[in-house]
Amino acid sequence: MIWLLVLVLALVFGPNLWVRWVMRRYAEDLEGMPGTGGELAAHLIKELNLDGVGVEVTAVGDHYDPTDRKVRLSEANYQGRSLTAVAIAAHEVGHAIQHDRGDKRLLLRTSLVTFADRAARLSAAAIWLAPIIGLLTRHPVPVSVMVGLGLAGLFGRMLLHMVTLPLEWDASFAKALPILTAGNYLPVSQRSPVVRILRAAALTYVAAALADVLNLARWAVLLRR
Repeated sequence: MIWLLVLVLALVFGPNLWVRWVMRRYAEDLEGMPGTGGELAAHLIKELNLDGVGVEVTAVGDHYDPTDRKVRLSEANYQGRSLTAVAIAAHEVGHAIQHDRGDKRLLLRTSLVTFADRAARLSAAAIWLAPIIGLLTRHPVPVSVMVGLGLAGLFGRMLLHMVTLPLEWDASFAKALPILTAGNYLPVSQRSPVVRILRAAALTYVAAALADVLNLARWAVLLRR
């Protein structure tokens, strides 16, 4: 039983810990790096003629915002001259390229992500309210409905994170890596670490999906009691 628990925890938390480890391992500034992550992002946007796209610092994690057309980087990656900063900047510009080319997967995710996040928050509220409604109504049907709605919302967000993987993989390996390689932005000796960083960037949403699996399982166990 203990080994099974350890295995489940490893499967759920392992990818997230690996992603963080990779990012931190290559987060140290390099003397030979010609520019910061923010400067590279701005340069690529100009070189690729991504008109209307800007670059700015964010406190909520590296991402590309299709609504505002902004590549947003953490302070460390915006100001940093590390392999992580350069790779993440290129990855987020990769999403800007997808947007510029009308990638339907990005447009679909953009339309669904806000709804999914709100649904997940409402789902958690529904699950919390289910026992209270049960005490007030003394009937199992309202409780079952609330629980069903709650678990459905959490499950929906988990699926959204999983289907995002092809989009993230494309941003890393069909966009960012070819650009960095063709433009000689990195020495050959540094390309292997950058591949690891780009792989970690692509798997970020998988780690989030696995965290949702754990959250879903936790609620299921609690509700069975």
